[in-house]
Amino acid sequence: MPQLADPPDRFAAARVARLATLRPDGTPRLVPITFAVVDGLICSAVDAVKPKRTPWLARLVDIRSDPRVGLVVDEYDEDWTHLWWARVDGRARIESPGSTSAVAALRAKYPGYRDADLDGPMIVVTPQRWTGWSAR
Repeated sequence: MPQLADPPDRFAAARVARLATLRPDGTPRLVPITFAVVDGLICSAVDAVKPKRTPWLARLVDIRSDPRVGLVVDEYDEDWTHLWWARVDGRARIESPGSTSAVAALRAKYPGYRDADLDGPMIVVTPQRWTGWSAR
Protein backbone atom coordinates (compact mmCIF):
# COMPACT_ATOMS: atom_id res chain seq x y z
CA MET A 1 0.00 0.00 0.00
CA PRO A 2 1.57 3.36 -1.02
CA GLN A 3 2.37 5.67 1.87
CA LEU A 4 1.59 9.37 1.51
CA ALA A 5 4.98 11.09 1.30
CA ASP A 6 3.97 14.36 2.98
CA PRO A 7 1.03 13.89 5.40
CA PRO A 8 1.60 17.17 7.34
CA ASP A 9 1.82 19.26 4.14
CA ARG A 10 -1.22 17.66 2.52
CA PHE A 11 -3.10 18.01 5.79
CA ALA A 12 -2.30 21.72 6.15
CA ALA A 13 -3.48 22.48 2.61
CA ALA A 14 -6.89 20.79 3.03
CA ARG A 15 -10.01 22.94 3.41
CA VAL A 16 -11.82 20.80 5.99
CA ALA A 17 -10.86 18.09 8.47
CA ARG A 18 -12.89 15.60 10.45
CA LEU A 19 -12.18 15.75 14.18
CA ALA A 20 -12.71 12.63 16.27
CA THR A 21 -13.05 13.01 20.03
CA LEU A 22 -14.03 10.55 22.72
CA ARG A 23 -17.24 11.05 24.65
CA PRO A 24 -17.04 10.48 28.42
CA ASP A 25 -18.55 7.00 27.88
CA GLY A 26 -15.73 6.14 25.44
CA THR A 27 -17.75 6.25 22.23
CA PRO A 28 -16.39 8.33 19.35
CA ARG A 29 -17.76 11.68 18.19
CA LEU A 30 -16.84 12.87 14.69
CA VAL A 31 -17.40 16.41 13.34
CA PRO A 32 -16.12 18.41 10.37
CA ILE A 33 -14.00 21.42 11.31
CA THR A 34 -12.19 24.34 9.74
CA PHE A 35 -8.60 24.62 10.87
CA ALA A 36 -5.18 26.13 10.30
CA VAL A 37 -1.74 24.75 11.05
CA VAL A 38 0.35 27.26 13.01
CA ASP A 39 3.89 26.45 14.14
CA GLY A 40 3.14 22.73 13.80
CA LEU A 41 -0.06 22.93 15.88
CA ILE A 42 -3.55 22.38 14.46
CA CYS A 43 -5.91 25.19 15.51
CA SER A 44 -9.69 25.32 15.18
CA ALA A 45 -11.86 28.15 16.46
CA VAL A 46 -15.31 27.86 17.94
CA ASP A 47 -16.82 30.72 16.00
CA ALA A 48 -20.13 32.55 15.88
CA VAL A 49 -20.13 32.61 12.05
CA LYS A 50 -21.71 29.18 11.62
CA PRO A 51 -24.92 28.75 13.67
CA LYS A 52 -24.58 26.90 16.98
CA ARG A 53 -26.88 26.42 19.93
CA THR A 54 -24.07 27.27 22.34
CA PRO A 55 -20.36 28.14 22.15
CA TRP A 56 -19.63 25.33 24.62
CA LEU A 57 -19.80 22.47 22.14
CA ALA A 58 -19.84 18.76 22.95
CA ARG A 59 -16.38 18.38 21.36
CA LEU A 60 -15.03 20.78 24.00
CA VAL A 61 -16.58 18.71 26.79
CA ASP A 62 -15.01 15.60 25.22
CA ILE A 63 -11.55 17.20 25.05
CA ARG A 64 -11.76 18.34 28.67
CA SER A 65 -12.59 14.76 29.63
CA ASP A 66 -10.02 13.05 27.35
CA PRO A 67 -7.55 15.08 25.26
CA ARG A 68 -6.82 12.26 22.78
CA VAL A 69 -8.09 13.20 19.32
CA GLY A 70 -7.71 12.16 15.72
CA LEU A 71 -8.14 14.27 12.58
CA VAL A 72 -8.35 13.19 8.97
CA VAL A 73 -8.40 15.01 5.63
CA ASP A 74 -8.79 13.38 2.24
CA GLU A 75 -9.17 13.84 -1.49
CA TYR A 76 -11.79 11.88 -3.37
CA ASP A 77 -11.93 11.68 -7.15
CA GLU A 78 -13.81 9.40 -9.52
CA ASP A 79 -10.38 8.62 -10.97
CA TRP A 80 -9.19 6.51 -8.06
CA THR A 81 -5.55 7.02 -8.98
CA HIS A 82 -5.95 10.51 -7.42
CA LEU A 83 -7.19 9.34 -4.00
CA TRP A 84 -5.27 10.17 -0.83
CA TRP A 85 -5.81 10.75 2.88
CA ALA A 86 -3.75 12.08 5.78
CA ARG A 87 -4.43 11.46 9.46
CA VAL A 88 -2.94 12.83 12.65
CA ASP A 89 -3.35 11.49 16.17
CA GLY A 90 -2.66 13.98 18.90
CA ARG A 91 -3.56 15.62 22.16
CA ALA A 92 -5.91 18.58 22.24
CA ARG A 93 -6.25 21.45 24.63
CA ILE A 94 -8.69 24.32 24.79
CA GLU A 95 -7.41 27.88 24.77
CA SER A 96 -9.56 30.93 25.20
CA PRO A 97 -9.60 33.20 23.35
CA GLY A 98 -7.71 32.14 20.24
CA SER A 99 -4.10 33.21 19.82
CA THR A 100 -3.38 36.08 17.48
CA SER A 101 -1.34 33.92 15.09
CA ALA A 102 -4.04 31.22 14.94
CA VAL A 103 -6.77 33.80 14.30
CA ALA A 104 -4.66 35.43 11.57
CA ALA A 105 -4.05 32.04 9.92
CA LEU A 106 -7.75 31.12 10.02
CA ARG A 107 -8.71 34.51 8.54
CA ALA A 108 -6.14 34.06 5.76
CA LYS A 109 -7.42 30.56 4.92
CA TYR A 110 -11.20 31.11 5.11
CA PRO A 111 -12.95 34.15 3.58
CA GLY A 112 -15.88 33.70 6.00
CA TYR A 113 -13.55 34.48 8.91
CA ARG A 114 -12.01 37.68 7.50
CA ASP A 115 -14.37 40.07 9.28
CA ALA A 116 -15.64 37.69 11.97
CA ASP A 117 -15.06 37.84 15.69
CA LEU A 118 -13.03 34.75 16.58
CA ASP A 119 -13.01 35.34 20.30
CA GLY A 120 -14.44 31.98 21.37
CA PRO A 121 -12.57 28.90 22.55
CA MET A 122 -9.76 27.60 20.34
CA ILE A 123 -8.99 23.90 20.01
CA VAL A 124 -5.23 23.40 19.71
CA VAL A 125 -3.94 19.94 18.77
CA THR A 126 -0.35 18.87 19.27
CA PRO A 127 0.37 16.16 16.68
CA GLN A 128 1.87 12.94 18.01
CA ARG A 129 1.64 10.64 14.98
CA TRP A 130 1.10 11.27 11.26
CA THR A 131 -0.06 8.63 8.80
CA GLY A 132 -1.30 8.79 5.24
CA TRP A 133 -2.02 6.90 2.07
CA SER A 134 -1.95 7.79 -1.59
CA ALA A 135 -3.04 5.83 -4.65
CA ARG A 136 0.09 7.05 -6.43
